[in-house]
Amino acid sequence: MRNPPILAGVDEVGRGPLAGDVVAAAVILDPARPIAGLADSKRLSPRRRELLCEQIRSRAVAMAVGRATVAEIDRLGILRAALLAMERAVAALAVPPAEVLVDGPHLPSGLPCPGRALVGGDATEPAIAAASIVAKVTRDAEMAALDERYPGYGFAAHKGYGTRAHLAALEALGPCPIHRRSFAPVARSARLKGAVSPARSL
Repeated sequence: MRNPPILAGVDEVGRGPLAGDVVAAAVILDPARPIAGLADSKRLSPRRRELLCEQIRSRAVAMAVGRATVAEIDRLGILRAALLAMERAVAALAVPPAEVLVDGPHLPSGLPCPGRALVGGDATEPAIAAASIVAKVTRDAEMAALDERYPGYGFAAHKGYGTRAHLAALEALGPCPIHRRSFAPVARSARLKGAVSPARSL
């Protein structure tokens, strides 16, 4: 009996925030060590995500994280940066997959193997759900750490998303080095504070 092909689930977190990197994860689950309760990370509580992430780290055949930096987001645009983060996550896997399943309508062009883009895949494919959890837990922890480095913005609470509190902090303080200056609220704040917003390449 032939072994099933090695599938990697891939998802990213952080397309919408005004600050911080976009983070992607790639996960190859072990059919012999199933993980109960995998679901889209947005539908899980922070504690549940952390518990599942620990299980994924200990039971997965392989997992890896990739990212695109704030500078790359401003230069490439958020979609291209998110796809680049996915490519980097797959490339960092210790076990090469035979196929990649990506959440969403877009498939990265630089994958080392065939891939499929699945809209809503984080709700239907366990490996994609696992990737969404790893990416979310990783990015949230990074934003909490950046809150200490750049106090006053509330990054630990809103993770860089454009909440009312974040927009108020932007207005009061202006953007910091981890803000995406190609995003309209940040560019507007930079202009008001007299900073120069870098041009975004097309």
